[in-house]
Amino acid sequence: MKIQKKIKRLANLLDKEYGRKIWRKSGNPTSVLMGTILSQNTSDHNSHRAFDNLISRFPDWEEVRKAPVSKIEKTIRTGGLSRIKAKRIKDILNQIHNNDSDINLSFLKKWKTDAIMDYLKGFKGVGDKTIACVLLFSLGRPVIPVDTHVLRLSRRLGLVPEESDANKAFRFLQESVPEDLVYPLHLNLIEHGRKVCKAQNPRCGECMIFSLCEFEEKKNQLKRGELTYAQSKHLKGRGKNKKALCAPAY
Repeated sequence: MKIQKKIKRLANLLDKEYGRKIWRKSGNPTSVLMGTILSQNTSDHNSHRAFDNLISRFPDWEEVRKAPVSKIEKTIRTGGLSRIKAKRIKDILNQIHNNDSDINLSFLKKWKTDAIMDYLKGFKGVGDKTIACVLLFSLGRPVIPVDTHVLRLSRRLGLVPEESDANKAFRFLQESVPEDLVYPLHLNLIEHGRKVCKAQNPRCGECMIFSLCEFEEKKNQLKRGELTYAQSKHLKGRGKNKKALCAPAY
């Protein structure tokens, strides 16, 4: 199956399971940039708490910029690595202030995507994932962020080479994923990674994309006698009784 055809099939199956996601703006570029920095090396719950604390404590990003690093660090402590992230946030805000008049980076809306990427790469600690988040979630550009879930699933599904790191996977996916699927596929891959295709002990028997998966261990992850998602749906559709669902998968 060609990769583009596989991606469309994958997106369709995930849409049926989790719903088709419609793009909505998540904030101005600076807000998304800061939120993504806070999300590095921590859980969504902790990073969201840290971000909420930050915007509750300070009325705008200019006030965050003026604040001592120690005060920023204390405010975002729930997000982990607060000392590193506080300094990074303040440094980036100072760099924006020194180079541009608009602390919210609203002027980026008028720029071409490649120019925005080059601009954001000028900030220390800002990599491909962070840049892609700003482009996708704030500016509505079809650029796919590759986080730990997207990377893991892309490898297992054979969308990128098994040895790919996040940067290499980003390049492969950016070339392969149709623009209209970037937003919904990104979000649904993350949801599937959290609920089913976990890093440890993936729940392969519950996976609606099992047939598309190239994960070598997928059959070994099935419990004894467990049916795949597709097999269960097929038997249920034929009106089989519950005992039939205990038939061996292979």
